[in-house]
Amino acid sequence: MDFPFSFGQKSSLLLIFFFHGIVFSFLSLRKGIVHNNKASKWLSLLLFLYAMYITPYMLGYANWYSKKITADILFFIPFMQVLLIGPVVYFYTKSQLNSGFKLSKKDYIHFIPAILYAIYSLVVFITDKLILDDYYFYADYRDKDMSNWYQATGLVSMAFYLGLSLRYYSNYKKLLFDTVSYADSILFKWIRNFMIAFLGILILRVLFFITNPEWGEFGSQFWHYIAFSFVFYYIAVTGYSNIIKQTTLSVEKFKVINVFEDEVSVFKDETTTNASEKDLTIWKDKLSKLMTENHLFENPRLTLSDVAKELSTTTKTISSVVNSGFNMNFNDFVNHHRIESVKEKFENGEQNTTTLLGIALDCGFNSKATFNRAFKKSTSLSPKDYLEKLTKE
Repeated sequence: MDFPFSFGQKSSLLLIFFFHGIVFSFLSLRKGIVHNNKASKWLSLLLFLYAMYITPYMLGYANWYSKKITADILFFIPFMQVLLIGPVVYFYTKSQLNSGFKLSKKDYIHFIPAILYAIYSLVVFITDKLILDDYYFYADYRDKDMSNWYQATGLVSMAFYLGLSLRYYSNYKKLLFDTVSYADSILFKWIRNFMIAFLGILILRVLFFITNPEWGEFGSQFWHYIAFSFVFYYIAVTGYSNIIKQTTLSVEKFKVINVFEDEVSVFKDETTTNASEKDLTIWKDKLSKLMTENHLFENPRLTLSDVAKELSTTTKTISSVVNSGFNMNFNDFVNHHRIESVKEKFENGEQNTTTLLGIALDCGFNSKATFNRAFKKSTSLSPKDYLEKLTKE
């Protein structure tokens, strides 16, 4: 008896990516459950959807769709949930950046398109298999998941949710630099790289759609799905590595701050700010004195609320003074005082008895990379170039 299908070169290659996608999806879900991490669970769902996305072509190149015994089943399974991928990407981004994020009732509206397509798939199944017992919707023997209208709608949906994710990340960055003095170390660059990778998937989709608009045919689609699989594999491996990093660092005694919750508290503080606190000149002097005399900037985990507590005022007041009075965000304001302290140590010749990194750490920087970026941003010179210039002078 001949086996009705077999895995060849193309299908086997896609099978490798499919298998790894399922494995990383399971591992991410397990981490999410063990550590009660919502972002890990969303990533698990996304990786599962990606694995399902390449399934029809993996099975198609293995001739599963050319045999009635398997085609009758596969035709009616909506593997490609392209209307669900976008919302999952968006909610993964939100849960990664905002530890307090929870799905609200209004968030469920984002799943309506995917639910409608699921209902459509169910209608097709009931009509063709249970009522007519003959192909009506599938008279053309082409999988509905690969219809041009569905794929094009999915592309628009994913682009829309990528835009929402980028806007959310941009808002996160602004809040972060306005709230903490160690923004560079918790920027979640993985999310930025993740969105770049997701953008790469969309660009590939457009390019291959232009070169081969007939998505219902296998044809040259193989190269699209191979390219997609490599990007998908990058997201799976790097995303899971980020989970490992987060769960490992969670046992360390780092001050964790949710900038979105802090944004709410700053807003509330606005109503309690009295007239004396609005005197910008007085508060500028108080804040400058606190930094220069108490050396608060030497705390590598200094936050806006820490400064507010020291001055017995509100975070709204400090934020307003820093933004309006010094024309800086909080992160740059603290780094400015750190750099001035570094310069003072340079002028005292401390670089001759200790390392540049040692000086940077003493002044409140938490890494060499952060120190170098902040120093060059402030002086337009690297620390070494600044020292050479100082020596010549």
